[in-house]
Amino acid sequence: MKYTVVTGASSGIGYETALAFAARGKNLIVVARRKEQLEELKSEITRINPDVDVIIRATDLSVSENAYKLYEGLQGFQIETWINNAGFGNFASVAQQDLDKISAMLHLNIESLTILSSLFVRDYSNVEGTQLINVSSGGGYTIVGNAITYCATKFYVSAFTEGLSHELNSQGALMQAKVLAPAATETEFAKHSFDVTEFEYHGTVPKFHTAKEMAGFMLELYDNNRVVGIVNALTYEFELRDTIFNYVASTR
Repeated sequence: MKYTVVTGASSGIGYETALAFAARGKNLIVVARRKEQLEELKSEITRINPDVDVIIRATDLSVSENAYKLYEGLQGFQIETWINNAGFGNFASVAQQDLDKISAMLHLNIESLTILSSLFVRDYSNVEGTQLINVSSGGGYTIVGNAITYCATKFYVSAFTEGLSHELNSQGALMQAKVLAPAATETEFAKHSFDVTEFEYHGTVPKFHTAKEMAGFMLELYDNNRVVGIVNALTYEFELRDTIFNYVASTR
């Protein structure tokens, strides 16, 4: 039995992605801090497709040690796809940003993603049909004012995953590594980024996609051999592209 892992699955893009993969009959391992929301997700998946097996793992991946524990705890499962969706943002000037929050963001957006990606590649790079999809952002290709540190974390995600894709190809590996780069999406992202209890996208954000729409784009990327799925910042259309960053192959 094969499984798809989705981190950050308690809400937003992760939640809808889990539902979308469940609708295709994919067994799931859903990961997030909030166990109650994961239980609700499992109930919804069971309603949609009772034949799908759903495993819950409640863990805080902003603590890097937990990334190792999560992966080690999944050794008994055959994993087909790993989706690193967990992450959060921050809107503030560099001088005024809350460094405790920034530290947690760096651990989650960069460190845990790298640990989990590396361990998955180590074990599954030569397994037919495997995919690693890391969720970056439009801010992982364009620096957005007042979100500089957040964008820097997502530039890392984009560069790391594109580079990994080149590396896997050069090795003739069977695994595909891909980047999903959403633009504004109606999720809990803005609340966490601005540290507010409520945020209304309608009337505040000129253009945005719903989390369900982004999950649909995730499936488009999953079904395609292109490396990057990115929302065009001007038209808000979803585009499948080859790698975007320049890459120089190693001479050794």
